[in-house]
Parts: sequence; C-alpha cells; structure tokens
Amino acid sequence: MKRRAFHRSPLLAGMAPLILALGTAVASAEPLDRLLEGYRSEGADPFSAERGRALWTRQVRPDAGTRPRSCTTCHGEDPRGVGRHARTGKRIEPMAHSANPERFTNPRKVEKWFRRNCKWTFGRPCTTQEKGDILTYLSSQ
Repeated sequence: MKRRAFHRSPLLAGMAPLILALGTAVASAEPLDRLLEGYRSEGADPFSAERGRALWTRQVRPDAGTRPRSCTTCHGEDPRGVGRHARTGKRIEPMAHSANPERFTNPRKVEKWFRRNCKWTFGRPCTTQEKGDILTYLSSQ
C-alpha cells in the first residue's frame, strides 16, 4: 500500500491567518461583552453606538474659562487612528476594538480610564449608560 505525502493546500495555508485573527477577535471580545453586561446589570438601557458617537464628539466646557474639549481632543475624530494627549503629546493607541484588539480586555483599566477621562472631559463621572454607549460605539468601529 502506497502512502501519499500530505501536501498543504495553498487555500488552507492562506486562510490560516484569517482563522487565527477571527479566533483572537472572538476571544478579545469576551471581556468587552462582560463589561457591557455589567453595565446592563446596573440598570442601563440598551446601548447605542449612535449615542456613543454623540458623546465621543460632544464639545464640553467643564469649567468656566476652560477651552471646550471632547473625547476627540486627545483620541481624534476617528477612533481607529492614533491619538495624542492634549497636554503631553504622548501617543495614544487607537481606541477602536478593530484597530486595537487589546482594548477593553482589562476591566480595571477600562474603569480607571473612564474615571480619569470622564472627569477631565465632562467635569464629572460618566454614568453606566454613557460608558456602555461609548464602548458600543468604539466596538463598532
């Protein structure tokens, strides 16, 4: 009986990176889903990418005499792009989940940055509804 040598199919070989990328995207979406479920359990309404985008771009003057700011001040209009910190100029990696699959994988970091950025941008903490809407918007990009 003759044995045939196994030859890798070019089609299957070409699909390997796609299969790996999909697996990574699914695995990295799980922490985000858990975060959103946590916000829902706190009484938030269904989340809206449209409301999230409106929050992302909304100009706010948190204190009298300050310049208007929004999330886009540091993160840019397109969350798939690189941002720059308004004061330090430090690079900020893309916020969109599609451009940066590591985003939103650590709930403690997500809460830390919401706490800091909501206070700086809006002059107050974000509600669970706002957090869920913003995360829904960013995950849709």
